Amino acid sequence: MPTISRATMPNYRRAKTGGATYFFTLVTYQRQPVLCLDESRAALNKVVSEIARRYPFTVDAWVLLPDHLHCIWTLPEGDSDYSTRWALIKKDFTKSIMQTAIAYMPNQSRKRHREGTIWQRRFWEHQIRDEVDYSNHMDYIHFNPVKHKLAESPRDWPYSSFKKLVAQGLYEEDWGCGADISLPEDTGRE
Repeated sequence: MPTISRATMPNYRRAKTGGATYFFTLVTYQRQPVLCLDESRAALNKVVSEIARRYPFTVDAWVLLPDHLHCIWTLPEGDSDYSTRWALIKKDFTKSIMQTAIAYMPNQSRKRHREGTIWQRRFWEHQIRDEVDYSNHMDYIHFNPVKHKLAESPRDWPYSSFKKLVAQGLYEEDWGCGADISLPEDTGRE
C-alpha cells in the first residue's frame, strides 16, 4: 500500500470569522441511528446547554435526525472558536452515552486517537454569508426530516426548532406541507 505524504493529504481549512453565524452538520460513527433516542436527546440537550454556558453561543436553528444533526449557531463578537465547542460537546456527550447500551467498542484507530464510537471524526461547517444564505440554510434544516422521509412535513418532526420558530412568527405552521420547496443544492452536508 502506498504511503501518503503530508503534502498530498487534504488541507482542512475552516472559516474563522469572529461573531459570525455558521451552519454545521455532524454525523454519527457508521451512521448509527442513535441521536433521536430519549437518552441521547436528553444527554445532548444537557451537554449543549453546559457548553453554551461556559463558551457562549446562540443556537438559531436545530434539527436532530437518527444519524446526524444540522444546526446554525451565532458566536459572540470576536469569537470564532466553534471547534473547541464541538470538541467538548462531542467528548462530553460520548462520555455520557458510553454508559448506555448504544455505545460500540472503539477499534484500534479510534483508541489511538482517543475517540469514542458515537461521532464521525470531523464535522461540516459553512459560514453564513448573507440573509439569503441564512434563509436557505434555515429551510434546509427544517425540511431535512421530510427529505429523509422521516416526516410528512416539518411541523410533524418533533426534534427540530421548527415549532419554536413558528411560535416566533418566522415560519408559517404549514410551511413545507405538500408544496414544492426550493432548497439549495446539497454540497456535502450529509
